[in-house]
This record gives sequence, C-alpha cells and structure tokens, in this order.
Amino acid sequence: MSNDTHHPDSSDVILERVTRLHTKLIDLSLDRTWRLLAALGHPERALPPTFHIAGTNGKGSVSAYLRAMLEAAGLGVHSYTSPHLVRFHERIRLAARPRSAPIDEAELSQLLDECERINAGAPITFFEITTCMAFLAFARHPADALVLEVGMGGRLDTTNVVDHPAVTIITPVDYDHQQFLGDTLDKIAREKAGILKPGVPAIIGPQTDEGRAAIEAEAARIGAPLFIHGQDFGAHEEQSHLIYQDENGLLDLPMPRLVGRHQIDNAAIAIAALRQARALAIGEDAIAQGLRNVEWPARMQRLTRGPLVARLPAHGELWLDGGHNPSAGRVVAHAMADLAQAAPRPLVMIAGMKETKDARGFFAPFKGLAAHVETVAIPDDPACLPPETLAEMARAAGLDATPAPSIEAALARALAMTGDEVPRILICGSLYLAGAVLRDNG
Repeated sequence: MSNDTHHPDSSDVILERVTRLHTKLIDLSLDRTWRLLAALGHPERALPPTFHIAGTNGKGSVSAYLRAMLEAAGLGVHSYTSPHLVRFHERIRLAARPRSAPIDEAELSQLLDECERINAGAPITFFEITTCMAFLAFARHPADALVLEVGMGGRLDTTNVVDHPAVTIITPVDYDHQQFLGDTLDKIAREKAGILKPGVPAIIGPQTDEGRAAIEAEAARIGAPLFIHGQDFGAHEEQSHLIYQDENGLLDLPMPRLVGRHQIDNAAIAIAALRQARALAIGEDAIAQGLRNVEWPARMQRLTRGPLVARLPAHGELWLDGGHNPSAGRVVAHAMADLAQAAPRPLVMIAGMKETKDARGFFAPFKGLAAHVETVAIPDDPACLPPETLAEMARAAGLDATPAPSIEAALARALAMTGDEVPRILICGSLYLAGAVLRDNG
C-alpha cells in the first residue's frame, strides 16, 4: 500500500475494507466474479483486443515488452499486472499517448467505491473485486489493446472471463503455488493452459517436456492453434543483436534493455504474440523501439540512487530482483554469472522470502557463485520466513549465510565482508521485499 496520506475515503481505506469481504485471500473460483461482473453490466465484454498471459515466470517481462512495442507503434494500451511493488495503482495502467500511466487516485477510489457498493457485502476475494474494478476502468476508457496478466494459475483465475482474446500466451511453467495449482508440472501446466481458447492463437514459451505435453493436450482438446518456442519461433543473440525468426521470416533487432539472457526468450514470446495479432499490424521499427525502451522494475534492475546506493563504494553495484521460486533463482543466477564473467566481483545476496516459497530451491543455483547470503525479514510481512530459518535453508543449499536484523544492517555487513574489493550486491527473493526497497530507493 502507499505510504502517502490520503483523505478518509481514499483508495487505501477502501482496499483495506474489501480485504474483509472473504475469509480467504485466495479461493480459486469464477462464480463470484461472474456475479459481480453481471451486476456491473459485463465490462469484460467491452475490452479492446486482449493479450492474455499466464505462466510461472516471465509474465511481467512479456507484459512490459508488449506494452512498450504497442506504444512504440502509436497505440493506446491498457495493462493489468500483479502484485504491485509500491502502490496498488501500478496494477492498472490506462491507455494514454505516448505512454500509459497508472490509474489516478481519484478514479481508483471512485471505481472501488462503486464496486463495493454494487457487491453489497457479498463474499468476494480481494483479487476478484479489484479485477472486476479494473475491467470496469478498461471498458470506460478507449484503447487499442489490453495486456492482461493472470494473477495465479489460469483456468480458475479471475482474469479468465475474457471469452475471445486476440492472443493467449503461456510463459515458462515451473513449480510455484503448489498448494493451489497442484504438485506436479503436469497439473500446474494444465491449470495454466486453462486460458487457451478455441481458434485463438497461443504463444507457448520454453517449457519442460512434461509441461509442454500438458499444454499440447489441452490445446488439442479445445482446438487452440499453438506457436511453440524452439519449434515455430525463436531468438538468439548474435554480435550484440537479437535475431528473431518464425515462419514469416527473420528480424534483426537490438538486444533488450532488460538484463539477463532469459530476456531474449521473453522478448521473443512478445514478438511472436504481436506477429500473430495480425489485426494490429505492429512493424519491425516499433518492435525495435520497444526493445530499447522497455522498463520493468525489480527484474534484474540495477539501482542507481537512494540511501542504500549512497553507502556503496565507488563502482559498487546494487541489483534488485523480485523472483521467488527455483526457476527464477536459475535465471537470476545465470544473469549474475554473466555479469561476473564480464566484470568479476564478490557477490553478496540479501534475501527475504515468504514462508510458502521453496527457499532452498531458489538458493541452490547460487552455490559457488555467491560469496555470502544475508537473510532479512520482509518489512511489514508477518507471512515471511524468519531470517534465522531462511539462513538455515540457504546453508542447506550449500551457501554461507547469516541472518540480519534489517536490510541496512545486511548491507553494512556485506560491505565490511568485501573489504577493499568492489562489491556486487543482489537484493532478492521476493517482490514484496523489492517493493519495500524501491519505496525507499526510487
């Protein structure tokens, strides 16, 4: 939530109130959503051409690429992502030119109040009522496209009420939220594949064999044409260029602005989706400009200002990433290894994680790469792992780890540990931790 001071009827007050409309934070079902959408006049039927995105990792980056490329083509783009980093308003971006902007406080408060009043106290989860509110906002503002990110899963996700999106997208599927989505990749992938629609082109990012088989089975059952990474499209780096290729030919593009080799795949997924959304006719120049301009905070983001950065010695680096599952750990470790190869520096991790996450699996790829891990609590989050427990899990993954009372204390110890060497610090393990850092460090 925002730390800003608002009047008593502000969005923060209403958001706090609607969290009490259901006894559970997560209760996967579409019944309550359909009920409220009907009472609101079905705003989900008045949306612009929609890119609907599910997956375990990469959803946010693909969303950011799509928005940047569409806006570079001069189009007005709505987008819906979650969770937010600093303020709830970030989740809902309304179309404007040249760039969309987060919904403003006055409109957010008015829409929330309207949805709360029409819901009339009926049970509904926080994500359900706020997603219905987002659809209402999108329906009332003209736009050329909507980039719509799934909250969790797909089949029973609140966003899965859009009957005929322009394109569906499934980014890499891996283990996360097993308590809701299932304990095997087959089960998780089938839940994600629930967003596929008959006749609607589906862009499928890199998958395990098990995940891809589950997605292919669901696509065959309903009649969704698939465009599969590594089979129907792909991209690679060549002489500092991104080379994209599919059945329609080859594109020679700039490398993505976002850091990490995994961003080549994320960019390719977005490009493939645009090339299947033929009605929008996005050209190569707009794709290239989108790759240069894309922004997505807390995903391999190097911080350049704020009190934490001010503590660093000359040329010291402070990186921030909100990834929080084993596959995210792997791609961030790869990115850190690439940085180390280009400019060797001691890597110290400052990590905080929620208690529902596989912390040992997240840490494992950093064995032999990170010199040390400082573990911290996520500010204002009672559901996070205690630093002592998280340090034990890091040690179980083969890392040297020590609990710290705060991010500031962890950074101070990391700097003392690296001594005269130029340090590379990575704050990681949670989007909520990343949000707290960005709130204070811009």
